[in-house]
Amino acid sequence: MTLTQLLPFSFQWWGDGSESAKQAVDDIIVRSTANFNWTFIFILAVVFYVYWSEIHKKNYEAVFAGLALYAVHWLYEIANAIIGKASGYPLWAVSNASSTFILLEGVSWELSMMFALAGIISYKMMGDKNKRYFTFGGKYKGVSTRVVTTISMALLFALFEAFLAGTSNGSFIWVYPWWGVLPVFITTYIPFFIASNYINMAKPKLRTILLASSWGLVAILLVVLIPCGII
Repeated sequence: MTLTQLLPFSFQWWGDGSESAKQAVDDIIVRSTANFNWTFIFILAVVFYVYWSEIHKKNYEAVFAGLALYAVHWLYEIANAIIGKASGYPLWAVSNASSTFILLEGVSWELSMMFALAGIISYKMMGDKNKRYFTFGGKYKGVSTRVVTTISMALLFALFEAFLAGTSNGSFIWVYPWWGVLPVFITTYIPFFIASNYINMAKPKLRTILLASSWGLVAILLVVLIPCGII
């Protein structure tokens, strides 16, 4: 018996370009309340609680890390929706059956709220920001904990996305055969965690500029592109 037969799920490493995948994307109803339920409110409350707790404790660096990753997440999701509009199919998509509310073709409410917390989680997991790995007793400079955390978190998220792509209800959909776990790891999740793990290395003024400009761009794109029917 193979490992695939033993497990109640399978990983999908690449898009298959199948008609079923294309149909699943075609069936997506963006911002429909047909599947809405009260978990929407509960998840929002959890996110508010986490951010307010960090602010109350004056852990502002954790808050900045969370906001940095979340802004990059939204820029990626907007770009993905534009790609879907221009080429017919986005690089990634979520299914109606897997969510209470789909914000854009590639992101559900539940997924987006998870990314709202991902930057805080990653930043806290770094622990000692000055720690270095692979120094071999001080013989080498080694690799910083920021690099190690960025790569390990990106790998974890890419693997989990491969799991989602293999779920029976098509929670996550990859259409293009050239898009899968490797490009997701390199081009998506590494930039996500670079944003959260390095934003606090910037001087306060630059950090403010980066966060304000990125979130300002997100707001402008949403305000312009949603009414135009582009995303």
